[in-house]
Amino acid sequence: MSTEIVKFTATDGIILDGILNKCEERTKKLLIQIHGMVSNCFKKRERTIAQKVENIGVDTLCFNNRGSEVVRYIKSETASFLGGTAYEKIEDCYYDIVGAMEFALSLGYEEIYLQGHSLGSTKVVYTYNKLKEENSKYLKNIKAIILLSLCDSSDNIEMSKDDKYLKIAEEKASNGEIMELMPLKAYIHPISVRSYLQYAKYYQNIDFARFDEKDYEFEVLNKIEVPLFMRWGNVHELINQDAKDLAEFMNTKIHNPNKDISFIDGADHTYYEKEEQLGEEIEGFLSSLVINS
Repeated sequence: MSTEIVKFTATDGIILDGILNKCEERTKKLLIQIHGMVSNCFKKRERTIAQKVENIGVDTLCFNNRGSEVVRYIKSETASFLGGTAYEKIEDCYYDIVGAMEFALSLGYEEIYLQGHSLGSTKVVYTYNKLKEENSKYLKNIKAIILLSLCDSSDNIEMSKDDKYLKIAEEKASNGEIMELMPLKAYIHPISVRSYLQYAKYYQNIDFARFDEKDYEFEVLNKIEVPLFMRWGNVHELINQDAKDLAEFMNTKIHNPNKDISFIDGADHTYYEKEEQLGEEIEGFLSSLVINS
């Protein structure tokens, strides 16, 4: 495998960087990896997955989206902005992921597999469904969706239950202070008023993983028409349910005929020391798609 540091632009002009891992033989198949909250593209998990899928002739692109790290500057060709998880607007993931796809297509890739971890999974689902709503030409290039540790974004992020913080956020927003930081105790890490309100109040666009609701039909997830892979860990995972029970529940709720939904025993939310098993399972999932393409 050869590795390149690459740069490309999101469709709204933000400059993004990442790592492109390439097989020895040229391939038209690419796995795009979307990291989660306060994370980045330099994780053993993504590297291990890249090494596994290399065995079946799939390259990988993992990039730092505008929500990487807690706080950082993001840049366009003409300006710099405060970014990172503390300042990101989740819906902007669309620009990042479509930009990554356009970059991949410009390099000659034709078959794209989208993989997300944690909040990255939320971003993948949101983007895929937005592309469907637009009847986008890029849909034909997406051949599979991989969701690792998808969380209920509106319910299971460790938000303070104290209404005083919501009132603080609403007051600051009414004064036009959406980029101001919330008090430190309001959240698990520094967070802006805008981002806090997105998780605490304005979460409708990302509220499609309602695992606690037994009668919920998961309409957004069931709009995924390409093969679907979903995994969770069962140690310190960011879900309210036992991972085995959740996997069994989701197998009854997701109607995709090409689904692979399960959990990895002993894995935590990051799959620490379970990267090899996760990579092997993703390799196995993609292998049949690669062979039949």
